[in-house]
Amino acid sequence: MSERTPYPSDLSDARWALIEPTLTAWRKARLDRRPTGQPAKVDLRDVFNALLYVNRTGIPWKYLPHDFPNHGTVYAMPTTRPGVTKESSPSSITT
Repeated sequence: MSERTPYPSDLSDARWALIEPTLTAWRKARLDRRPTGQPAKVDLRDVFNALLYVNRTGIPWKYLPHDFPNHGTVYAMPTTRPGVTKESSPSSITT
């Protein structure tokens, strides 16, 4: 995780340990299906914490604080798209 002051909505290390294997497997499967030739540029934990921040605060995506990844990168995560089950969405996670 990058060095920044944590927000109250950020995942604890214990909760991240539960989610990280799934997100890492998703990223690997996505790259295996469609290689981009570029290494990942953003930390998945930072992206997930940004999703939780938007969910908790209700801010528009464009107003995401600058210490999170770009709002376009965060919005592009599959958990923000229609059809994602409630169980896998950030709103179902208690920080």
